Amino acid sequence: QVQLVESGGGWVQAGGSLRLSCTASGSIFSINAMGWYRQAPGKQRELVAAITSGGNTNYAGSVKGRFTISRDNAKNTVYLQMNSLRPEDTAVYYCNALTTHYRYWGQGTQVTVSS
Repeated sequence: QVQLVESGGGWVQAGGSLRLSCTASGSIFSINAMGWYRQAPGKQRELVAAITSGGNTNYAGSVKGRFTISRDNAKNTVYLQMNSLRPEDTAVYYCNALTTHYRYWGQGTQVTVSS
């Protein structure tokens, strides 16, 4: 089992920045990749960014150049630095950990960007 605890969401004006954090505990040795997804009201959950255990990253086209995913292995923590935020980035952001057999989710953190 893997437990994920997120923090760092909040309210920001357009053009501002926020940093999300996600700390994993439990069977962390089994994690192959971690990432961030988001879900806006009335929309499907979508991948924002992901990072593998080897450090390879992947971003949604809408956030490339604005968001950066990184990890601190010593702290079992993944970060999502979000810059140049737009109103359309408003959503609940979920941390995700992928193992061989299961995908774990955090509880979600709200990000609201006002115009």
